[in-house]
Amino acid sequence: MTEGSGRKASVSRTTNETAIAVSVNLDGTGSGKISTGVGFFDHMLDQLCRHSLIDMEIAVKGDLHIDDHHTVEDTGIALGQAISKALGDRRGITRYASLDLVMDETMTKAGVDVSGRPFLVWTVNFSAPKVGTFDTELVREFFQAFAQNAGITLHVLNHYGANNHHIAETCFKAVARVLRTALEIDPRQANRVPSTKGILV
Repeated sequence: MTEGSGRKASVSRTTNETAIAVSVNLDGTGSGKISTGVGFFDHMLDQLCRHSLIDMEIAVKGDLHIDDHHTVEDTGIALGQAISKALGDRRGITRYASLDLVMDETMTKAGVDVSGRPFLVWTVNFSAPKVGTFDTELVREFFQAFAQNAGITLHVLNHYGANNHHIAETCFKAVARVLRTALEIDPRQANRVPSTKGILV
């Protein structure tokens, strides 16, 4: 992992359905080593890693002979847990971010509050059940598991788009970009928790 300020964490999670090892560095350069056994999902996680500038190592062995569901959902759980662990008490973070991201004919908005309170608002519709062999409904399943375990409030809204690959990819890229901003240390309050309560839960 790339050296940073120490905001790093590793999580291992093993069930009867998956075995997952995740390491993150929130102060990285977006370098990634990702292998889930699901090609399209690896591509999406590469986008999340690269555009958030969070270094990620993700290794997953899942019950792909059944389907991709457990692999995708459990990766969201483990990655969310790792990011929450790396954040600690969330002292000094910018906390909030929102943006619209475009890719060809598609535009998607993502907004995040790194609040300690998990919530997902998902307004994204796909016109096909699959991109290649990947179930499009699993995009939401990933972000639901991720938001719940990272302790973030996450809103994702697809404004429009025709290509389902592009719709999925803009979701991952938009979330990556808001995470990049929200998780950065704000130099004006580097030693304060960004809440009038004094705690983010």
